[in-house]
Amino acid sequence: MADFKEQFASWTRRGITRRYAMLAFGYGLVLSTTLFSCSSSPDNSQQQTGSSASNVASSNAPNKVIRIVRSKQLTSLAVLEQKGILAERLAPLGYSVEWPEFAAGPQQLEALNAGALDIASTAESPPIFSQAAGAPLVYLAANSSDGQAVSLLVPQNSPIQSIKELKGKKVAFQKASIGHYLIVRALEREGLQLSDIESVALAPPDANVAFSQRKVDAWFIWEPFVTRNVQNGTGRVLTDGGNGLRDTNNFISTNRKFYEENREVIKVFLEELQKANNWAINNPKEIAQLLSATTQLEPPILEIMHDKYDFTLVPITEAIINKQQEVAEKWYGLGLIPKEVNVRDSFLTPEQYAEITPQEVRAKN
Repeated sequence: MADFKEQFASWTRRGITRRYAMLAFGYGLVLSTTLFSCSSSPDNSQQQTGSSASNVASSNAPNKVIRIVRSKQLTSLAVLEQKGILAERLAPLGYSVEWPEFAAGPQQLEALNAGALDIASTAESPPIFSQAAGAPLVYLAANSSDGQAVSLLVPQNSPIQSIKELKGKKVAFQKASIGHYLIVRALEREGLQLSDIESVALAPPDANVAFSQRKVDAWFIWEPFVTRNVQNGTGRVLTDGGNGLRDTNNFISTNRKFYEENREVIKVFLEELQKANNWAINNPKEIAQLLSATTQLEPPILEIMHDKYDFTLVPITEAIINKQQEVAEKWYGLGLIPKEVNVRDSFLTPEQYAEITPQEVRAKN
């Protein structure tokens, strides 16, 4: 099963049409489900007594899968995968955990809507574009902004020294991502508009190649792409999302069906995510060692990057919902989503958030 999901992600990263990828993925899913059903039919010769240790163990064996997006950044989500903490916690509930990988937030939410992912972790804009496409999205939790972890890169020897000098230049970003949102914000601060630059919409792996080959003049991207390019001498940071440029949150999201059927699992996931946040805050050296292979950066570099991240969940408040609505209206005003979006349709009620949000996080409200 995991092989089909990995192949699906590989297809979409290579630019194969989403429709073709979904057809092929769907075929593989049907085949794998059939094989699983054949191999797991019950043995009627064994009687269930409900009292033996073996039957108890069997009833607790994982028979469901929760698919959480793989993070290749310095995040608590990556900590959960590397430490295996969440998998241990969910096994008694009958769940195993898979960590499919996607190029960026928009690809995550396409997979979420297609049933190939259960929990996504994105910035503010991908959920809005997903809602505009009619997806039954649910915002589960909000992260801090981590504004400094997103930067506008220019080539190391570029003559560009200011945002104003980007006028007429080619700027790369993942469409519908935090990079897209922040280039709009950065331009507006200087009295410019998105139409004043030549937008080059590329997924991060493709943008990385274009940037290294000097086919674009700038690139708005997140870590660890930023530090990798600075360290290898390819790029330098023109600005980042700090100093008030970023005014939004990151979000954990799912689809409506998964939320309605798996509230206890979601509660456990958010509890363990917050515990991982606390560990990450207090153990910069340890998290750097743990995630060095994942990020492809040396531990000392990751220790320096540690201060770019806040490592915390925050309560879903009216202020957060209202800010999301502002972002939705901005995208609609720019003509980049096909219809007006009421973001509140995808937020839960305060009572529903109280059921799944860790007490420590609720207390911050």
